[in-house]
Amino acid sequence: MDLMISTFVLLLAAVLSIFLAQAFQKISVSYISMIVGGIIALIPILNSHIGNFNSEIFIGLIVAPLLFFEGQATRLRAVGQELKHIIQTAVVLVLLCLILSGFGVHLIAGISLPLAFILAAVSTPTDATAMESVTNGLKAPREEGVFLKMESLFNDASGIILLNMAALWYANGYIDYGETIKGFLISAVGGVLFGFIAAFVMVLFRQILIRTSYNSLNAQNILYIITPLVIYYSAEQINVSGIIAVVCAGLVHNAEAQRSKLTNAPQVHEGYDLVSMITETFNSVVFVILGFMFVKIIIDDKITTSSLNWILIGLTLYIINVLTRYFYGRLRLEFNNKSAWIFSLGGVHGAVTLALAYTLAEVHVKTGDFNLVLMSESFLIILSLIVPTIVFRFLLPKSTNNLAIGHEVDELRYNMVHEAIEVVNKMYLPDNVKESVVFDLLSQKQRTKTRDFVKAWLNVVKRPEFTGAEKELEMRAFMAALAKEREYLDMVSQSEVKYQDYVYELYNEVLLAETLVIGPDIFDKNDE
Repeated sequence: MDLMISTFVLLLAAVLSIFLAQAFQKISVSYISMIVGGIIALIPILNSHIGNFNSEIFIGLIVAPLLFFEGQATRLRAVGQELKHIIQTAVVLVLLCLILSGFGVHLIAGISLPLAFILAAVSTPTDATAMESVTNGLKAPREEGVFLKMESLFNDASGIILLNMAALWYANGYIDYGETIKGFLISAVGGVLFGFIAAFVMVLFRQILIRTSYNSLNAQNILYIITPLVIYYSAEQINVSGIIAVVCAGLVHNAEAQRSKLTNAPQVHEGYDLVSMITETFNSVVFVILGFMFVKIIIDDKITTSSLNWILIGLTLYIINVLTRYFYGRLRLEFNNKSAWIFSLGGVHGAVTLALAYTLAEVHVKTGDFNLVLMSESFLIILSLIVPTIVFRFLLPKSTNNLAIGHEVDELRYNMVHEAIEVVNKMYLPDNVKESVVFDLLSQKQRTKTRDFVKAWLNVVKRPEFTGAEKELEMRAFMAALAKEREYLDMVSQSEVKYQDYVYELYNEVLLAETLVIGPDIFDKNDE
């Protein structure tokens, strides 16, 4: 019951954050989610219902699906083309950051090498979602964006593997280099192989089902949604990287989606909607948890003014990581000065870093050292979010003004609906049918008032149900109206290049509207 209540509160907070982000569009939803999470931590009646943070559940149930869907949004061929850069950023760069940060923290903060390398390992994973939060309202360059995305897909696994090495060094007092390298290869290569094989088997199983009489749309979608959970926990059970496995599984599913869009169109479309909903909600939940944990750490007095060593360590980790990424970008990735700074500052840290810090609670780390890691990494995350948010305002161009785009889209929508209503008015229809169709078309403008809806709702309740003939006339009126809307948008898309993407969004809305108002499902069985 506690887990259920905790989940409900976090989901409600995520939904609230998404709504608030629509009202305050200049502020990233990630920041709003963090603020909402912090407020929950400050309200005792809500705070008491949030369970203790469990890094295994967090990574398995939230991070793994997000990485799976992120992998699915990436073409497998693109990964093959970027394989060299992935190895450079997710392996070589991670190792460089680990070594330089580890020794840097050891020398500057005066802590033991094993603890310093634990801190360095926790700070290696970057977060593509967090990167989006610091570029809100700005145009992120494509090339640097591809590097950052590919890096964030695979460096979580590198961070986990290196943290395990540092934790064993801390516990045993020495590093077994042979076992570490062997473990790294087994975990990484095993994760890749298991992810590809398991995903391919599941894809084939689902494709076979689609072509049989046993196929069920809802069952298929449930099977698809639980795929990252099954693959992640199965991979972890055989001691290979679950994170790498789910990323590779996502890549396999991307190829499936490209070649099976029309095999079962309703299923594919519903799958897209589910992924969109889960991704947006989970991303918000991640930052709600992040904000909650920051405030919780302060409330629990883990951050104290008597010892500010954690500030020095967090600052040292951040500066060394940024500078290492900058020079690596300049010297190895051959970026120019501006691109190198975008790449270095774009390595934003998020909830995965905090989750890795909390995994230390499960190993034999002293309480004082655990709190030091927690505080230092929290400060690192805050810096990695605030600094690029400020600096990118000077480095990156602003995206197209949302207000101007909104007015243009509203104008297109208005004209589109006007064209459709003209078609309906020219048709011979019973007055009740014409009135109903026109009201539904007007609602596309999104300018009808709530009282108009209430009036229409009362009319639906009071009026007799349309006869079968009237329903068919209504459907044919919609067919003609929506066909005219598509014709208008097609014409606009060939001339209004600047807003072409938004024209296609409207076109997609019209196609979705057609699926709701056209087809055999609109008739009752009694009308047949």
